[in-house]
Amino acid sequence: FERTDMKIVVNRALCDGNGNCEAVAPDLFHLDDDDQLHVLVAEIGEDMRERAELAVRACPKNALSLEG
Repeated sequence: FERTDMKIVVNRALCDGNGNCEAVAPDLFHLDDDDQLHVLVAEIGEDMRERAELAVRACPKNALSLEG
């Protein structure tokens, strides 16, 4: 049995709150009124992986990564 769950990691020092990740995957990310990014899903299942990868690539600051 191979575990496929992954976790989204945000480098807060790099994130500038531009919201590209939320635009790509609003079910995974939320940018609040103070431009603080919130990851809405603790572990990314295989069904969400493609959207998560697109969101990571959409970040102009390279503040997002997937671990797992």
